[in-house]
Amino acid sequence: CGASAFAPASLPSLGCHRALTCSGALSLRAASGEAVPRRTLVEGAVAFGAAAAVGSPQEARAAEETMTISTTAGDMEFEFWPDVAPKTVESFKKLAKTGYFDGQAFHRVIKGFVIQGGDPNSKTGYGPSGTLEGANIGAVKKWGTGGPGFNLKAEFNPRKHEFGVLSMARSANPDSAGSQFFVCLGSLASLDNKYTTFGKMTKGDEVLKKIGSCKTVKGDYPYERQGIEKVTINGA
Repeated sequence: CGASAFAPASLPSLGCHRALTCSGALSLRAASGEAVPRRTLVEGAVAFGAAAAVGSPQEARAAEETMTISTTAGDMEFEFWPDVAPKTVESFKKLAKTGYFDGQAFHRVIKGFVIQGGDPNSKTGYGPSGTLEGANIGAVKKWGTGGPGFNLKAEFNPRKHEFGVLSMARSANPDSAGSQFFVCLGSLASLDNKYTTFGKMTKGDEVLKKIGSCKTVKGDYPYERQGIEKVTINGA
């Protein structure tokens, strides 16, 4: 694994095991600072947030709302899980309704693992052709560092990280999630109870697989822009 012009300057050389240490990014580094394989969790995180039944009319309406992520590869539809992650779902919906995610991109794709998006910095960086050829290196270096300006308290819960599951990215601090999220490309039991799952894809398997198999460069950056064109909350 050689060095790449597209890897953030703040990241140390870790061979094939790369770590994301920026706020809101999917943390692949132990709290001690030692690099760990990307499928290994940050040790010592505390699981909480047992599942609760949807009781109030507001919770029932929230459960009925769905989401469509329109991408350059097609549409993916998701259900939300307000019964186990109410604050996370509420925050994500609020951001989506303001158009926060529109025009972003999935800035990190780890084959067989996750696709990651939700960073407003990913709206810029790609070259005129929509690839990393002629990219704005300064803008690319900021991918994975952006957020909404606030953090969410973790809502770890019993829902599993499986293919198509939505979960919140974070740093080593469990309460550091903001707007960056990831969609699982397979069963990832090592993440269970240590990242906040808050929904699951109900339609668009082939779209997810297409994005998840795109060409990437060092740092897990997609060579060609995998755009998040629009995020729509349905039934709102």
